[in-house]
Amino acid sequence: MRIAKRVLLFIAVNILVVLTLSITLNILGVGSYLTAYGIDYKALIYFCLIWGMGGSFISLAMSKMMAKWFMGVKVISPDTSDSTLRWLVDTVYRISRDAGMNKMPEVGIYMSREVNAFATGATKNRALVAVSAGLLETMDRDEIEGVLGHEISHIVNGDMVTMALLQGVINAIVMFLARIITFAITSRRDENTSPWARILIINIFEIILSFFGMIVLAWFSRIREFSADEGGARLAGKDKMIAALRKLQRTVSRAEMTNAQSFKAFKISSKPSSIMNLFSTHPPLEKRIRHLEEMF
Repeated sequence: MRIAKRVLLFIAVNILVVLTLSITLNILGVGSYLTAYGIDYKALIYFCLIWGMGGSFISLAMSKMMAKWFMGVKVISPDTSDSTLRWLVDTVYRISRDAGMNKMPEVGIYMSREVNAFATGATKNRALVAVSAGLLETMDRDEIEGVLGHEISHIVNGDMVTMALLQGVINAIVMFLARIITFAITSRRDENTSPWARILIINIFEIILSFFGMIVLAWFSRIREFSADEGGARLAGKDKMIAALRKLQRTVSRAEMTNAQSFKAFKISSKPSSIMNLFSTHPPLEKRIRHLEEMF
């Protein structure tokens, strides 16, 4: 049922984007303007959708492999003799079963002092939950359970697929608008603009427009984080989820005092107000804690 919903959502969003762009262009008369100059704007829409969506979902398909390669994630065997790692695997499996998962995710660890965990994978049945060595050293078992509940909620909610879908739509819109703007500028000023100049201008506009796309993507990611916090509270317990966030809050506060870069890289902040929060993929920890306290 979840797979069917994802496919339907994917198709619906693609149709909606195509229809919206087509209707908007026809209302503004852009269609006839482009056709007069030999540009098939409908073909351009499909071109951008194919490349925008394709790139996003290829990245999603490779996400688990890339995590293992670039972050050095080592998959933990369920039969490991290390008691801590065995507890970690058993806990992930238990929470996953409680969440209704039939196939258990891979469980991994990577050697880093940062306090972090993440879930990735193209589908719910091909997921990976990874934690840092720093998280195991910093948090107690109750707090770690809260973190694991949060990450497994991301998997069950299909957040990786949803984010990839949104990223694909944003990619397509950025590609489309960059080419339309470039065509409008170069056609009005100089019909003999070289192809290389057009490519350069397109790339510049793609970079500029991508910043606005990042704001939209980060905003949606923050919404999904609140949802994953709620899931973590239900799967592991409200007190464990809040305890994990409070421990992370204290850790981040100390890191910010020492200007640590690891937390900046993951865009986690303990400060509720900052212009950079527009680009933050995670809400301020204070808001996340308050959200759980008010909801439960």
